[in-house]
Amino acid sequence: MAFVQAWGFMTAHGADYRIDTDDAGHVCLALSGSWSATGLGHIAERLKRELDGRAVESLDLSALGRFDTAGALALRQAADVATTKPMWQARPEAGSIYKTVARLEDMTTPPPKRPPSWVRGFSKVGHGVYDFASESMAAFAFLGRLLVSCLSTMRNPRRIRWAAWVSQMERSGLDAIPIVVVTNFFIGAVVAFIGVDLLTQFGAGVFAVQLIGVAVFREFAVVITAVLLAGRSASSFAAEIGSMKMNQEVDAMQVMGVDSFQALVIPRLAALLIMLPLLTFVAMLGGLLGGMLVTWSQLSVGPAFFLQRLVEDGYMPRHMLVGLIKAPVFALVVAAIGCRQGMAVAGDVQSLGYRVTAAVVQAIFAIILLDAIFALIFIELGL
Repeated sequence: MAFVQAWGFMTAHGADYRIDTDDAGHVCLALSGSWSATGLGHIAERLKRELDGRAVESLDLSALGRFDTAGALALRQAADVATTKPMWQARPEAGSIYKTVARLEDMTTPPPKRPPSWVRGFSKVGHGVYDFASESMAAFAFLGRLLVSCLSTMRNPRRIRWAAWVSQMERSGLDAIPIVVVTNFFIGAVVAFIGVDLLTQFGAGVFAVQLIGVAVFREFAVVITAVLLAGRSASSFAAEIGSMKMNQEVDAMQVMGVDSFQALVIPRLAALLIMLPLLTFVAMLGGLLGGMLVTWSQLSVGPAFFLQRLVEDGYMPRHMLVGLIKAPVFALVVAAIGCRQGMAVAGDVQSLGYRVTAAVVQAIFAIILLDAIFALIFIELGL
C-alpha cells in the first residue's frame, strides 16, 4: 500500500503530526511529541487546515508522548477522530482522555446567535418600560405601607420612638448646617455678581438687591438645600437601611414583632420633615449674606440699605413663604425615596450600591420636577 506523507511543523519537544493517505483516500494520522498544554502552540489550526474536512480512519500513536485534556481538546477541534477502542488500542489511557473530552465538547451548546441591532434596540426599550413599571408598582406599595404606618402611629402616639427622631434630626439637620450655609453663601454671591454686572449696564444696579432676594428666597435656598440633602441624607438612608436588609436585621425585627416602618422609616421621614424648613431658612440667611457682601463691595451698598430695600416693598415675605412651602414637600420626597431604595436592597453589595445611586438620582430628579410644578402652580395663583 502506497502512502503520501504530509508532515507538520516540527518542534523540539512540542506536539507534531503526520498525515498519511493511501490510494483509496483513507487518512492515517500519526501523532508525535507532547500533546499537552505546554507543547501545543497553534498546531490545531494547522492540522484542521491540512485535513480540510477529511475524516481520520486510523491513528498511529507509536511516537506520541504526553497527552492531556488540552491535547485532546485540540485534536477534537481539528480532526474528526472516532472514540472507539481499536482507534486508540496503542494508548488506551489517551483514548480515555479523548473520549471524556469529546463527550464534554458534544454536550457544550454553541453560543447564542446575537440578534440584529434593531431587535436589541427594541429589547432595551422594552426592558426600560418594564423596569419603570415595576419600580412604579414598588413605589406605590411602599407609599401604601408608609401611610398605614403613619396612621397607626397617629392612633397610638406611644409607639413613637422619640430617641430615634431626635437622633435623626441631629444627623440629618444640625450636622448639615455648615455645608448648607456655605453652599448657599456662594450661590448668593454668584447671583449678586451676575445681577450687579448685568443691571449696572442699564443704570439699575441698585435693583440687584431685589434680584438677590427673589432668587434666594423663592428658588435657590430651598432647591440647593434639598439637593444637598438628597445627596447627603437620601444616600445615607438607603445605605443604612440597605445594610440592615443585607444583614437580615429587618427580618429579625419583623420576627420580633417590631414594625420596620415605624422603627426605620418614620423617624427619618419626620426628621427631614422638621429640619428641612429650618435648614431652608438658614440657607436663606446664608444666601442673603453672600449677596449682601458682594453688593457692599461692588455697589457700596451698606447692610442697612440692603435690608431696607428687601423689606420696603413688602413682597419679600411672600417670596420667603413660597420657598418655605416647598420645603416640607421636598423633605417628604427625599426621605421617602431614600428609605424605599434602602428597603429594596437585596442580599448583595452590588444591589446596595445600585440602590444608593438610584436614591440620589431619583431624589434630585423629583426635586427638579416638583420645583417646576410648584412654579406653574404659583404663577397661576399669582404668588
